[in-house]
Amino acid sequence: MTVHSLHGDLRSTALYDLPGPRARRRHLLYGLVSTVLVLALAGWIVYLLVDTGQFAAAKWNPFTYEGIQRLLLHGLGNTLKAFAYASVLSLVLGAVLATGRLSVHRPVRWLATLFVEFFRAMPVLVMIFFIFVALKVQPLPALVAGLTLYNGSVLAEVFRTGINAVDRGQREAAYALGMRKTQVMSFVLAPQAVRAMLPAIISQLVVALKDTSLGFLITYEEFLHAGKLIASNLDYDLPFIPVVMVIAPIYIGMCMLLSWFATWVARRERRSLKTRAVEVAPAEPGTVLPGQL
Repeated sequence: MTVHSLHGDLRSTALYDLPGPRARRRHLLYGLVSTVLVLALAGWIVYLLVDTGQFAAAKWNPFTYEGIQRLLLHGLGNTLKAFAYASVLSLVLGAVLATGRLSVHRPVRWLATLFVEFFRAMPVLVMIFFIFVALKVQPLPALVAGLTLYNGSVLAEVFRTGINAVDRGQREAAYALGMRKTQVMSFVLAPQAVRAMLPAIISQLVVALKDTSLGFLITYEEFLHAGKLIASNLDYDLPFIPVVMVIAPIYIGMCMLLSWFATWVARRERRSLKTRAVEVAPAEPGTVLPGQL
């Protein structure tokens, strides 16, 4: 065994000790107790729902009506439309602001920094209300504009941090090859930074998806607004809890689907990198490379 491997074994042992029989039994006990508590909490919640009549047929019958189903589908479509516009525009705005923050020109850098810091600190709801009420903009553009200004400013910092995290030697090597600044950013820094930034980007897009629900406050007919119309209708015996039980899992499912997509893209990218690394094998000694003849 070499000194280096011995040092690594000692370090790994010092950082983490395998649990013994008593520790394993203790961890198993903790897991069982936690499971029992979670099941007890879930059972208590179900009991309260049953006791207050939330599973009564009268409260769930509205969801069997074709008009209610169309209303919910229309609201879901509007939610996805607002999210699609806001996500694309936020990514574009974030890229532009990040470029300004990385600019060598001081006025451009200061202006981009002022823009980012202002809209990052401004509450999303305040921006949406200001655009809708003060500027008299229609609900969908007002919602998309507010989400774009906030999420674009946050993504600008994500992009800037990701670009700066790339090893400085990569930039210097690209400049040494005669590449221009735009080429260095497009073909060297950005592709490497995107792989590291992807989890943060998707996380911010999930925030944008959830914030589309703020549209119901400015009468935009999105998914939550449709649920509010059903829950506040006296003809349906005010099925507030059933509406929540229908809408919440769909929101959670959309966010989980977006996170799954990010994981799939990252895994695919890692496999692609491994494939390229295997294909680019080192040349044998004495091999004549292209351009050496």
